[in-house]
Amino acid sequence: MQNYVFIIDVNKQPLNPIRPKRARTLLMRGKAAVIRMYPFTLILKTVVENPVLRPVELKIDPGSKVTGLALVQDGEVVWGANLEHRGAEIKSDLESRSAVRKSRRNRKTRYRKARFLNRKRTQMWLPPSLMHRVLTIETWVKRLCRYVPVTGIVMELVRFDTQALQNPEITGQEYQQGKLFGYEVKEYLLAKWGRNCVYCGKQDVPLQVEHIHPKSNGGSDRISNLTITCVRCNQKKGSKSIEDFLKKKPDLLRQIKVVRLAPLKDAAAVNSTRWKLYQSLKKISGLNIATSTGGRTKYNRIKNGFDKDHWIDACCVGESGLGVILKTKQAMMIKSTGVGSGRQMTRTNKFGFPCAKPKQRYQHGWKTGDIARFIDGTTTGRIVVQSASRLEIRINKQRIGGQLNKFSKLHSMDGYNYAF
Repeated sequence: MQNYVFIIDVNKQPLNPIRPKRARTLLMRGKAAVIRMYPFTLILKTVVENPVLRPVELKIDPGSKVTGLALVQDGEVVWGANLEHRGAEIKSDLESRSAVRKSRRNRKTRYRKARFLNRKRTQMWLPPSLMHRVLTIETWVKRLCRYVPVTGIVMELVRFDTQALQNPEITGQEYQQGKLFGYEVKEYLLAKWGRNCVYCGKQDVPLQVEHIHPKSNGGSDRISNLTITCVRCNQKKGSKSIEDFLKKKPDLLRQIKVVRLAPLKDAAAVNSTRWKLYQSLKKISGLNIATSTGGRTKYNRIKNGFDKDHWIDACCVGESGLGVILKTKQAMMIKSTGVGSGRQMTRTNKFGFPCAKPKQRYQHGWKTGDIARFIDGTTTGRIVVQSASRLEIRINKQRIGGQLNKFSKLHSMDGYNYAF
């Protein structure tokens, strides 16, 4: 089952998404044309007067590395996608640029006054690697609203279901220990420890939350003291200390001690950007924005019997995520790549010295990263501009090149890679 196809009329008014079979019929009869390849969108050659539009919910499951997107219409998931961010790459590029600039200034400037004292940041400032997540999601929300009649947005925002609506008088520890208690903790531990038993390595078996330092000996419930084990290993370890339990496996013991103290970068990234994303979407969309908890998302997914995936989690966000029907199982994979380094005049080696000629700019309209089809009709991929008259498609180690007239453009480079 494929994603539904987006369709707009000649006035670019978004209409109800249609099935792929219906889209092929419109193309064969000449009633529509392709206006965009990713996501696949058709434009009708006529105006649709007073269309009957069914409400569509855009559901978002924000993540530090991958964000899930889903469109739900009348309880049916008609489109899904995984949006992969490049925050780590941005951080690495900024550190590299800083090192190159520092090296250049040391070579060319004997003394330079410090500038950090006269720089001011806004109140809700975020580092570029974190702000990138907000801007990327914002871009795709605007894009989907342009092609689909979206009437509301539901996003995962808060961490716990406090049950305040069910029992306003609830207090203390019971305030966070209800029907959804433990879902966020276990889901994070599954991702952190690779979804297998840390002691025996078994996969696809029921896993339990286990205290590394036994609770009976004073161990806490902090996330750094929890891990994931199978039932057999959990019972076998019992109240033993991890040093006694793994005294015959020193390498595994050393590895567990390293992983348990790993910083919560992913959780910190999501917590830092979630309110910024909420405020941003509230400004740009003009739509009703509802929020939900991560515990509710996992609860809905388990009750629906769905497999774990980011776009599947997006389908299950909110109260309406319980009982949804998947009309598609082929989610689109969107990877953020950036649009190149337009301000960089030339490439540098690992020491920061120029190692290539200045970049050439051509007037033929092609850019490195455009998706094109070769004249043989079977080779499709991203092109690399070789010169003012030659292009090349590179697939692994295979290179297929030719003159400009041997290529037909399918999709202009927009800073993303697409796959299914």
